[in-house]
Amino acid sequence: MWAALLAVCNWSTLGACAALKLPQIFAVLAARSARGISLPSLLLELAGFLVFLRYQCYYEYPLLTYLEYPILILQDLILLLCIFHFNGDVRRAAPYIALLVTSWFLLTLQKWIIDVAIQE
Repeated sequence: MWAALLAVCNWSTLGACAALKLPQIFAVLAARSARGISLPSLLLELAGFLVFLRYQCYYEYPLLTYLEYPILILQDLILLLCIFHFNGDVRRAAPYIALLVTSWFLLTLQKWIIDVAIQE
Protein backbone atom coordinates (compact mmCIF):
# COMPACT_ATOMS: atom_id res chain seq x y z
CA MET A 1 0.00 0.00 0.00
CA TRP A 2 2.79 2.44 0.88
CA ALA A 3 4.52 1.71 -2.41
CA ALA A 4 1.34 2.51 -4.33
CA LEU A 5 0.87 5.74 -2.37
CA LEU A 6 4.47 6.71 -3.05
CA ALA A 7 4.01 6.00 -6.77
CA VAL A 8 0.89 8.17 -6.86
CA CYS A 9 2.75 10.98 -5.08
CA ASN A 10 5.71 10.71 -7.49
CA TRP A 11 3.54 10.77 -10.60
CA SER A 12 1.28 13.53 -9.29
CA THR A 13 4.36 15.67 -8.64
CA LEU A 14 5.55 15.05 -12.19
CA GLY A 15 2.10 15.91 -13.55
CA ALA A 16 1.93 19.12 -11.54
CA CYS A 17 5.39 20.17 -12.69
CA ALA A 18 4.52 19.36 -16.29
CA ALA A 19 1.55 21.71 -16.05
CA LEU A 20 3.18 24.39 -13.88
CA LYS A 21 4.35 26.74 -16.61
CA LEU A 22 1.88 25.73 -19.33
CA PRO A 23 -0.71 28.42 -18.47
CA GLN A 24 2.01 31.08 -18.60
CA ILE A 25 3.36 29.73 -21.90
CA PHE A 26 -0.13 29.63 -23.41
CA ALA A 27 -0.88 33.16 -22.18
CA VAL A 28 2.34 34.49 -23.71
CA LEU A 29 1.61 32.76 -27.00
CA ALA A 30 -2.01 33.97 -27.05
CA ALA A 31 -1.03 37.55 -26.23
CA ARG A 32 1.90 37.38 -28.64
CA SER A 33 3.82 39.39 -26.06
CA ALA A 34 6.23 38.56 -23.27
CA ARG A 35 5.54 41.80 -21.44
CA GLY A 36 5.30 41.17 -17.72
CA ILE A 37 7.77 38.30 -17.66
CA SER A 38 10.97 39.17 -15.85
CA LEU A 39 14.03 37.93 -17.72
CA PRO A 40 16.34 38.12 -14.66
CA SER A 41 13.92 36.14 -12.49
CA LEU A 42 13.46 33.53 -15.22
CA LEU A 43 17.24 33.18 -15.58
CA LEU A 44 17.67 32.92 -11.81
CA GLU A 45 15.01 30.22 -11.62
CA LEU A 46 16.62 28.39 -14.54
CA ALA A 47 20.05 28.56 -12.89
CA GLY A 48 18.66 27.19 -9.63
CA PHE A 49 16.94 24.30 -11.40
CA LEU A 50 20.13 23.58 -13.35
CA VAL A 51 22.35 23.49 -10.26
CA PHE A 52 19.95 21.25 -8.38
CA LEU A 53 19.54 18.89 -11.36
CA ARG A 54 23.30 18.68 -11.88
CA TYR A 55 23.85 18.00 -8.18
CA GLN A 56 21.32 15.18 -8.21
CA CYS A 57 22.84 13.66 -11.35
CA TYR A 58 26.40 14.02 -10.05
CA TYR A 59 25.65 12.18 -6.81
CA GLU A 60 23.53 9.58 -8.66
CA TYR A 61 20.30 10.05 -6.76
CA PRO A 62 17.35 7.94 -7.97
CA LEU A 63 15.77 9.42 -11.08
CA LEU A 64 12.30 9.77 -9.60
CA THR A 65 13.66 12.08 -6.90
CA TYR A 66 14.52 14.78 -9.44
CA LEU A 67 12.68 13.96 -12.66
CA GLU A 68 10.53 17.09 -12.39
CA TYR A 69 13.55 19.39 -12.85
CA PRO A 70 14.20 18.54 -16.53
CA ILE A 71 10.50 19.21 -17.15
CA LEU A 72 10.71 22.59 -15.40
CA ILE A 73 13.94 23.49 -17.21
CA LEU A 74 12.36 22.71 -20.58
CA GLN A 75 9.38 24.91 -19.78
CA ASP A 76 11.66 27.75 -18.65
CA LEU A 77 13.66 27.42 -21.88
CA ILE A 78 10.44 27.67 -23.88
CA LEU A 79 9.55 30.85 -21.95
CA LEU A 80 13.04 32.22 -22.55
CA LEU A 81 12.67 31.66 -26.28
CA CYS A 82 9.20 33.26 -26.18
CA ILE A 83 10.64 36.35 -24.50
CA PHE A 84 13.26 36.80 -27.18
CA HIS A 85 10.89 35.88 -30.00
CA PHE A 86 8.30 38.45 -29.01
CA ASN A 87 10.99 41.06 -28.33
CA GLY A 88 12.13 40.59 -31.91
CA ASP A 89 15.39 38.67 -31.78
CA VAL A 90 15.57 34.97 -30.88
CA ARG A 91 19.33 34.99 -31.53
CA ARG A 92 19.78 37.01 -28.33
CA ALA A 93 18.80 33.84 -26.41
CA ALA A 94 21.88 32.00 -27.73
CA PRO A 95 24.38 33.45 -25.20
CA TYR A 96 22.08 32.56 -22.31
CA ILE A 97 21.57 29.02 -23.55
CA ALA A 98 25.32 28.67 -24.18
CA LEU A 99 26.00 29.90 -20.63
CA LEU A 100 23.57 27.35 -19.20
CA VAL A 101 25.11 24.50 -21.23
CA THR A 102 28.63 25.58 -20.23
CA SER A 103 27.57 25.79 -16.59
CA TRP A 104 26.23 22.24 -16.80
CA PHE A 105 29.76 20.99 -17.46
CA LEU A 106 31.68 23.48 -15.31
CA LEU A 107 29.69 22.60 -12.19
CA THR A 108 31.33 19.18 -12.01
CA LEU A 109 34.90 19.98 -12.99
CA GLN A 110 35.76 19.70 -9.31
CA LYS A 111 33.63 18.18 -6.56
CA TRP A 112 33.90 21.34 -4.43
CA ILE A 113 32.31 23.48 -7.18
CA ILE A 114 29.04 21.55 -7.18
CA ASP A 115 29.09 21.39 -3.37
CA VAL A 116 29.52 25.16 -3.08
CA ALA A 117 26.88 25.80 -5.76
CA ILE A 118 24.24 23.81 -3.89
CA GLN A 119 24.86 25.48 -0.51
CA GLU A 120 22.17 27.84 0.69
